[in-house]
Amino acid sequence: MAYDEGLAQRIRERLGDPPGDRPALTEKRMFGGLSFLLRGNMTVGVVGDELIARVGPEAAEAALARPEARPMDFTGRPMRGWVTVGGPALAEDPVLEYWITTALAFAETLPPK
Repeated sequence: MAYDEGLAQRIRERLGDPPGDRPALTEKRMFGGLSFLLRGNMTVGVVGDELIARVGPEAAEAALARPEARPMDFTGRPMRGWVTVGGPALAEDPVLEYWITTALAFAETLPPK
């Protein structure tokens, strides 16, 4: 599955492009798309034309209350602490910024891998 390069670029711009702006940040192909990792921990990614965000178990309920979010589910079993964000809402910079900020905040609580 290909991923939306335009969305990936918008994420890069918010995370700091070039990666030297955040040396602990890396990109990796996974889930059939592109993922952004902080110190080896996944933060956000692009699968197709949708964003996946790791918000953590504690923030999952609040995240799923947002209209643009739904549980991340690749296998028929939703992944706890992850959401998929899709639709026209992703075109809005404040929405994308919210998800990136939320995912980074969670990833910053995790030890490096």
